[in-house]
Amino acid sequence: MKEWNRNNAIATFVRNRRKEANYKQVDLADLTGIGLRFLRELEQGKPNVMTDKVNQLLQFFGHTLTPTPINNETRSNLDK
Repeated sequence: MKEWNRNNAIATFVRNRRKEANYKQVDLADLTGIGLRFLRELEQGKPNVMTDKVNQLLQFFGHTLTPTPINNETRSNLDK
């Protein structure tokens, strides 16, 4: 079973944007139609979340999940 990574890029982005907008998790869940449990697990870095739900949440903040090139430094960290 994979460890949860609270500091992964999507978890950090969603958590920070939610806080900047002064929303509680329950408020954001209601506004976006995302389940509260899903939002909490996403912000806590649960692996294997469903990308359509991630996109639904990111679109609320005017973003979308997209592929990002991995540079050599990032790739070296992945191999550890």
